[in-house]
Amino acid sequence: MAKGALSVDTEHLFPIIKKWLYSEKDIFIREVVSNACDAITKHKRLISLGEAEDDSTDYRITITANKDERTITVKDNGIGMNAEEVERYINNIALSGAVDFISKYEGESSSGIIGHFGLGFYSMFIIAEKVEIFTRSYKGGEGVYWICDGEGSFESESVEREGHGTEIIMHVADDELSYLDNEKLKSILGRYCAFMPYEIYLSEGDGESVINDTDPLWQRNPQDVSDEEYNEFYKKVFNDYEDPLFRVHIVADYPLNFKGVLFIPRRKSGYESTESEIKLFYNSVFVADNIKEACPEHLVNFRGVLDCPELPLNVSRSYLQNDAYVRKIAAHISKKVADRLNALFNTERETLEKSWRDMKPYFEYACMRDEKFGDRVRSSILFEKADGSFATVSEYLGDIDEGDVFYTTDKEGQSYYLGLFAEKGKDVFVFDNVIDSSFAQYFESKNDKIKFRRIDSGFEENGAAESEALTSLFKAACGNESMKISFASLGEEGAAALISLPEDSRRIADMMRMYSVSSGNDSFKMPNGEELTVNTDNPVIKKLESSDNENAADIAKHVYLSAVLLSRTLTAEEAKEFVRLNNKLL
Repeated sequence: MAKGALSVDTEHLFPIIKKWLYSEKDIFIREVVSNACDAITKHKRLISLGEAEDDSTDYRITITANKDERTITVKDNGIGMNAEEVERYINNIALSGAVDFISKYEGESSSGIIGHFGLGFYSMFIIAEKVEIFTRSYKGGEGVYWICDGEGSFESESVEREGHGTEIIMHVADDELSYLDNEKLKSILGRYCAFMPYEIYLSEGDGESVINDTDPLWQRNPQDVSDEEYNEFYKKVFNDYEDPLFRVHIVADYPLNFKGVLFIPRRKSGYESTESEIKLFYNSVFVADNIKEACPEHLVNFRGVLDCPELPLNVSRSYLQNDAYVRKIAAHISKKVADRLNALFNTERETLEKSWRDMKPYFEYACMRDEKFGDRVRSSILFEKADGSFATVSEYLGDIDEGDVFYTTDKEGQSYYLGLFAEKGKDVFVFDNVIDSSFAQYFESKNDKIKFRRIDSGFEENGAAESEALTSLFKAACGNESMKISFASLGEEGAAALISLPEDSRRIADMMRMYSVSSGNDSFKMPNGEELTVNTDNPVIKKLESSDNENAADIAKHVYLSAVLLSRTLTAEEAKEFVRLNNKLL
C-alpha cells in the first residue's frame, strides 16, 4: 500500500487565491492590518508573561500609499519574525502563526488574537503583483527580507534592521491602481478597521491621521458609556442624523462569549425597510454587513453591532443560517431586549414614554411572533390614551383584573363618541397603527377576562322605552329592514341617533374585507352589522314620535345620515341625499 502527502503547486494555488478565496477584493486590507494587530497583541502578551523585554513601545500601525512607486505599505512594531518563523509561517501557506501562538501561550483563550498569518497574508496577492517583507523579531538578531511575485516564487535573505516589527510592501498590479487613491484607501480602512485595538495611521501628504477608534463602545462596561456616546456611536456607524429610539448593550459571557449594542432607529417614513441591519465583528475587526441571521426574526428594524470571536473570520450566510451558536446568540439577544424594555418601564418610565409611540409597533409585532418574548414583556406594553398619556391594560382596569378596554381607531372621525366617554370620565386607548387591532386580539388570547371594544361598539342599556312606530320609521329611513334599531337615554343635548358596530361583527367584516382585497375579489361584500341607537331624550325624536308629521320620513332619514356622518365618511350617494334633505327641511 502506497502512502504519501498531497502537494499543491503555488502556480496553481495563486490564481485561486486571487479569484476565488475572497468574494471582495477590499478584504486584503482587513487581513494585512489584522495580522499587524496580532503581531502587537502577541508582543504585549509575551511582555506580560515575562518572555519579552518591556521597551515601552508606543504601538502603532502605519499605512502609506505611494502613487509614484505604485506601492501600499503596512508597517507595525509588533512581535516581528526571524528567518525560521518566516520559513514556517510565510513560506508554508498551510500553517498559522496565530494558531501556534494561541496553543503555546493562551490555551483555549485567544486574548484578542484576530486571525491567521497564513492564507490571510496571501490575500494581498488579490491586488499585488509582488510583495516585499522587512521584519525583525523581538528576540533580536538579524532582520529578514522576503520577496514574492504573483506566481509564488520567493527569495529571502538576512538584512540589518532597527527595532522589532514588520513592514509589508505591496506592489499594486496594473489593473488595481485605484487602491493607491488615498480616499478609497481611507474608505476601506474605515469600513474594515474602524475599531481595531491599536492606532492605525494613514499617511496623507506631509502628515498622517488616525482612522480608528481603539476603544469601541461595545467593548466597554455599559455603566461607563453615556447616552450621548451611544447616540453619537449610532449616528456615526449607521450614517443617521437622528438619535435612536431604543438601545440595548449586551455583554454575554461563557458559553456564548459575545458583545454588542443594538438600536431601534427613528423611521423617517412609512416606506423604509423594517429588516434588521447587524454588522458582525470579530475581536473588533469588521467581518460582514447586514448579518440579520444573528438577530431574532421577531425583532424587526433593529440596527447594531455584534462582536463574536467564536465565529470564523470567513463566516458565510449559509453557515450563519445553520449554526447552533448563532441561534443561541439570537435567543440571548431576545432575552436581553426584553430585559431592557422591562427595566425602562420599571425605572425610566418617562424616558420610555417619550419614544414609545414610534417603538410600540415593533414590540407589539415581536410579542405576537415569539411567545417567550411576549410572555416576558406583555405587562410592560403601554397604550396611548386619547389625552396623550400612556397606560398599561392593568393600569386601565385599575383594581379589577377583568373588563372592557375601549379604544378608538380615529380620534378625529370618532370625536363625538370620544366626547361621550370623556363626559363619563372613561379612558380610551388610541389604536392608530395597523398592527394595534391585531395586537389587541393577541392580548385577549392571553387573558380571556379582558375584551377590547371600539368606542362605537354599542351603548349601555339604560331602560329607554322601545317604540314600534319609530322602529319601522327608521328601518325605512336606513333602507335596511334587517338593521337592528335600539333605544337609549343619551341626554337632551346628545345626538338624535348614533351608529354602533358590535365588536365581533366588525372584526369579522374587517377580516373578510382584507381577505377579499388580498384575493383580488373586491366584489365580495359582507354586512358589517351596523346598528342604529335612537336617543329617546333628544327633542327631535320626542317630536317625531308624538306627531303625525308629513316630513317624518325625511326627518328620520336626515337623523340616520347625521348618525352615519358621526361614524364614518358618507358615500357619494349618501352625501347627495344629505344635501337634498338639508335644503328641503331647512
